Amino acid sequence: MSDTEPKLNDQLAMDRTRLAAERSLMAWVRTALSMIAFGFTLYKFLQALHAQSLVPIPRPNSPRNVGLLLVGIGTFAVAVAVIQHWKYARKLSPGQIGRRWDLGVIVAILIGILGILIFVSIVYTSGAFG
Repeated sequence: MSDTEPKLNDQLAMDRTRLAAERSLMAWVRTALSMIAFGFTLYKFLQALHAQSLVPIPRPNSPRNVGLLLVGIGTFAVAVAVIQHWKYARKLSPGQIGRRWDLGVIVAILIGILGILIFVSIVYTSGAFG
């Protein structure tokens, strides 16, 4: 074994650190997905309740605003988590570009795209300003 190759203990420590970073990313993805799903569900539920209501509602744009807020926060959170993970992975292994494209990053990017699509769907369904 040459002096440039990392020792087994060092390599295992790097692997544990990389896996811990991936677990953190996936925790952010779960949180963001929950916020996006809850925002969309709340929006659709309150929209249906508003459509069936015979009593005038004082703030009819509230479901849209709450849904947009939750979906926006969830999408922002997953975007920041991907950027943070990407920077950390680059710092952890600067010479290995391919290792940053792990399954967690791909799933996080797809969840971010889903959040953007849901946000745009809510805006276009309800109108930009209600």
